[in-house]
Formats: sequence, structure tokens, C-alpha cells
Amino acid sequence: MAAGIADRDLVGPRFTRIFHGFYVEAAVALSPMERARAALMIFPDAFVSHTTAAALWGGIVPDDQRVHLSVAPGGVRSRRRGITAHQSRDRSDLRVLKSMQLSSPARCFCEVACDGLGLVDLVVLGDSMVGAGVVNPEDLVHAADEWTGRGAAVASRAARLVRAGVDSPMESRLRMLIVLAGLPEPSINVVIRNSNGDWVLRFDLCYHDLKLIIEYDGDHHARDPRQVARDLERREEIEEMGYPILVVQKHHFYQEPDRTLRRIAAARLDRGAAKETCRIRSTWRNYHFRG
Repeated sequence: MAAGIADRDLVGPRFTRIFHGFYVEAAVALSPMERARAALMIFPDAFVSHTTAAALWGGIVPDDQRVHLSVAPGGVRSRRRGITAHQSRDRSDLRVLKSMQLSSPARCFCEVACDGLGLVDLVVLGDSMVGAGVVNPEDLVHAADEWTGRGAAVASRAARLVRAGVDSPMESRLRMLIVLAGLPEPSINVVIRNSNGDWVLRFDLCYHDLKLIIEYDGDHHARDPRQVARDLERREEIEEMGYPILVVQKHHFYQEPDRTLRRIAAARLDRGAAKETCRIRSTWRNYHFRG
């Protein structure tokens, strides 16, 4: 009102509503960062936490349009659509990012476990934050082991499955499918070089001892046809070097996970793996692999 902005202006095209009573100029991109800033204007003594903090650290989390904040017990927790206010006495292990106080990467990893995020999604989150360079796997293990809230057990297990060097969430999910089915864990993002030592290709997953590559190929339709052709030629070169490539696509992973695991087990057997290391357990069915 002091700026001369009428109600009819706020509901018009010049502005975008963030929360009830909070607007931003339409030209401003409504990013998670801007939504968090607006939420902190409503809860000035809070800090950003849980999935919101994880996303701000570059982590990959399930889609959640809410802004998650944490307030001290007895603090203001007025209901506001689009904001979830948690209670927390502990204000240790907080960081500042672009003038906002938020949970550290290791702390928000534990917070989302406390909130019920499952093992596979926790590993995806951990892999992505490690890939963003904001935390390392050892920090996650330490934080999870020290965590005393709900979800401590799953956080501790997930932290020990987080790896450095993962390029995409589907690499994490494919690796977890393999591991949770009881098959040996493959190495991550292996670079194959030719006899001259030149870099040839980097692949998602590889069983070094078997010279077997497992590659997730989820964007083959969207890529430049020339790039696809080059990739195929390089794959042929890799196969000539004695590295067969087992390609897993989105349909294989989500529609035929059983068959995908059998393909991997059969490929391991073909490459000389011991039979006992190729048995598939049904335990992977206990976990949710979301896209």
C-alpha cells in the first residue's frame, strides 16, 4: 500500500504470489531460493532445513513444492500453505548460504531420513550432494552415526552406500538395484583407455575383473544424431578391446527390473564370474525405485 500497489495489481500479470500475502515481481524467477527467502520473512527465527536445504545444496530430492523450515520448540509455527515448519532444539551444524541460515548438507541428509525418505532416494541424495562438491561420503557416515532422531538406521545404511563420482540419479538407482539384489557392486564412472593411453569413453558402471560395462542410456532419443553415431562407434571400439557393454534404458529399469537383473547376472556368468556371485535375491523388491 505504501508503494502505491493496489490489490488489483497484485492479482494481475505484474506479480506472482509466493505465499498468502507474499508476492514477487513476475520478472523474478521463482526459484527454491526465492521461495525460501519469502518463507524466512514469515518465520524470521527459523532456518531452512530438510528437503529444501538439500535442494539448495544441489541435492536431488523427490519433488516437493513445500518450503521446509525448522523453528525452536515454542517458536512461531503459524500454518501457512506451502510451508512446513518443523521443531528442532538443535541449532548446531548450520551453515550460511547467500545470507540464509540452513542445515548443513550432512544434517539435512539425516533430516530427510527422519522425515521418512527411503533408502534408495537417500543414496540418490547423498550421491548428488557429493557430486555437487558440498560434502563427502565420510561426512555423511559420521553425521548419520551421530544422529539420534528417527530414521537413524536408514540414514546410516544409506550413507555407507553413497559414492563419489556419480553423474546422474539414474546411475545411483541402477547401482542400488544391483546391490539390493545381492549382486556385487560395480565400480563407478570408469574411464577406458586404448593401447596408446588415450581417453576413449567413460562408462557408468563396470566390473573391472570381468571387463564388463553396464551403461544406463536414458536420453538416446533426445541427443543429436551425430553424437549418437559417435557414441556407437566408440562403443564398437570398446567392445573390440574386449569390453562388452550391457545397455539399460528407462523401459528396462522401470518396466522390466527382474529381466534387467537377470541380464546382468547372465552377463557376469558369461564373463567368467563365480556362480554364487550371480545369484539374484528378491530383497530389492522391498525398496521403491521412483523416477
